[in-house]
Amino acid sequence: MGIQRGRDVVEVHAGDATSARWVVDVTEVPGPDEAVDVRGPYVNGRPGARFLYLSWDGVDADGERAMFRRAKLMLDPALLTDAAGATLVADLRLTMADGSPLCAAVRPPVVRWTVRPGRG
Repeated sequence: MGIQRGRDVVEVHAGDATSARWVVDVTEVPGPDEAVDVRGPYVNGRPGARFLYLSWDGVDADGERAMFRRAKLMLDPALLTDAAGATLVADLRLTMADGSPLCAAVRPPVVRWTVRPGRG
């Protein structure tokens, strides 16, 4: 599993790893209705509905890597406003209750967001 940057899946971790961590820098910009919006090479979606992709890939019989599933980590505009100038941290399981790879739009309570003071 890795994080998607544009069309590329980068910073790949083994699917059975006990933990995975990605650090993504974003640029804060004014959003709709006094909210903070973000942009950057990892950010997807329209203003007010931004998200990050976590993508599962595998190796086919020819040795080529191919994505087979992905999860959208939804970024709530109010959360982005609360996290302006700080570090936003997502804590989540990368598998669903049946053990299959996490997929679809991921929102609380599946993901727990926390804001840490400062950057980095």
